[in-house]
Amino acid sequence: PSHTPGRSGAKELEGVISISSRAVGYLKTNPPAEIDTEIQPENLGVALHGDTVLVEPLREKVRGRDQGKVVKVLSRARTRFVGFVAMTPMGKALIPDNYRIHVALILPKDDTTPLNHKAQVELGEWNPGETNPRCRVLKVIGPKGDNNVEMESIVLEKGFETGFPAEVEKEAEEIKRHSEENMRKELQVRRDFRDVLTMTIDPKDAKDFDDALSIQTLPDGTYEIGVHIADVAHYVRPGTALDKEAQKRGTSIYLVDRTIPMLPEVLSNDLCSLNPEEEKLAFSAVFVMSKSGEVRSRWFGRSVIRSDKRFTYEEAQEGIVTGKGPHAAELQELNRLAKIMTKERFEKGAIEFEQDEVKFELDEKGRPIRVFRKQRLDAHRLVEEFMLLANREVATFVHRLPGNEHKEAPLFMYRIHDLPKEDRIAELAIFLRAIGHEVHVDKKGISAKDINALFKQIEGQAEEGIVKTAALRSMAKAIYSVRNIGHFGLGFEYYTHFTSPIRRYPDTLVHRLLAIYLSGKRVSKEEFAFYEKMATQTTESEIRAVEAERDSIKLKQVEYMSTRIGQTFEGIISGVTEWGMYLEEKETKCEGMVRLRDIGDDFYTLDEKNYCLVGERTKRKFSLGDTVKFKVMNADIERKTLDYALA
Repeated sequence: PSHTPGRSGAKELEGVISISSRAVGYLKTNPPAEIDTEIQPENLGVALHGDTVLVEPLREKVRGRDQGKVVKVLSRARTRFVGFVAMTPMGKALIPDNYRIHVALILPKDDTTPLNHKAQVELGEWNPGETNPRCRVLKVIGPKGDNNVEMESIVLEKGFETGFPAEVEKEAEEIKRHSEENMRKELQVRRDFRDVLTMTIDPKDAKDFDDALSIQTLPDGTYEIGVHIADVAHYVRPGTALDKEAQKRGTSIYLVDRTIPMLPEVLSNDLCSLNPEEEKLAFSAVFVMSKSGEVRSRWFGRSVIRSDKRFTYEEAQEGIVTGKGPHAAELQELNRLAKIMTKERFEKGAIEFEQDEVKFELDEKGRPIRVFRKQRLDAHRLVEEFMLLANREVATFVHRLPGNEHKEAPLFMYRIHDLPKEDRIAELAIFLRAIGHEVHVDKKGISAKDINALFKQIEGQAEEGIVKTAALRSMAKAIYSVRNIGHFGLGFEYYTHFTSPIRRYPDTLVHRLLAIYLSGKRVSKEEFAFYEKMATQTTESEIRAVEAERDSIKLKQVEYMSTRIGQTFEGIISGVTEWGMYLEEKETKCEGMVRLRDIGDDFYTLDEKNYCLVGERTKRKFSLGDTVKFKVMNADIERKTLDYALA
């Protein structure tokens, strides 16, 4: 916190303001205070959610909480917002989609954007004393409620672009034009895998193929298994418009019904993509493995491949199960090896974090007609296991290269996952005990073994999802970093992202660094700052992309339930609060809220310690994890919320 005295004599505080849906602000200082200073709506000044602000402490307290008043906005978290245009007492304004933006943004008098249309705006002036900021329209997205409009709104709201600048598209086209002569040149200097059986295994609707697997039996009975990854770094060179754009985006975004790619389609779906029966440039990690799954040797380098078959997960699964169909024997062998590697991982301390995901079947207008849980097949796990192997081995190889003169390991981009914090683990243990599960916690914290034992115990039970979510929330988040601390969740000492450069910028950087090290060169100290900045920036992009994906799922779930008002479903209590309980429908995982005031038979209060709601008169209990029947009462598509009532 900064140290300028405020009017109340106390020192002014600097921090980031978080604003709730009730327009109450909370100041997060660095280092964090025990309890965030609270800022009432009338004291927010011209601050918006996420801004860095200067706050003057006030003398009075509200409900025992320190109060403050924003005296200055030091920097805006963002200046672009998405919402719909409406008439307000102050004239035409944009009502932001993000409910944490607590004010309407006033449009210019001469603005021609139609009412009830979604738009993206740029924040204009907002002077102290004015109730609302002004803004100007950057883009009219289209009529509210239209599927394409809503999906584009989600992407723009999270700070991503949907189209590419002309010069980026032009560079991509130029690369495509020279691709044949480029291939002729590269064939002379790369390892040739075109005659080795190679296949891709991906979702039915996949457009880009990042990774392929090859397998051949060597004369001594061992296997040579290749993990071949699209060589994006060969095409996307530092300093080009393509590279700058990929850097800015950081990642592709996978919405329910579309992908917003990181690279123009001519690269992502065509030139870089490992399409079947086409010669492609790859960066390969090749392993000689014994029949018992032991890695005897490894080779990393640039290659040329030709995929013989494009499998969907379902087709590959059929080959694994029946032993019939193209390359079934090889699929079965890869699957057998993958199972050995999985078993080994768990013995060494990986956590079994498989959570249910939902998929949608949409009609031609993008409306959901069916919501179902995604099946996890052996074919999924097979691909995952070989990708994990390549990621781990690449990171281990780089980390163990002879260091610089200070004996430090070479600069690299790791994917790290920290140990859970003590207080979060203590909270998790209390939570689990309250819903009837024990987890072993000792002085060192919690081990992966204990978490897996817990997951085994709850397998197939109604509360399985809640327990896994709670355990996940108690964990640190995996991030990109130039400093390696290992990966707790996977139980790996060294781990990186090498396998998806078409859709993740960090993987492209990993390819660049690996190529430098393989050529015997080293990276200068000066480059350290760039990679450190990229680690932070791409972690942030990933978080925003995941939020966009979740928003698109939530939107479709609410749309699905909006056509089922009055119908009865079975769900599980997934959350309890002072104002109500959250229920999650069993099949579709559509979550909605039952308000306490709508449970008519009693007056219910929250028992925080035991995660349940208790009726004062009847002593009737609603506990987390309980199964209940409910009716759909209302669906608010705008806010992406559902109202339920107990049936």
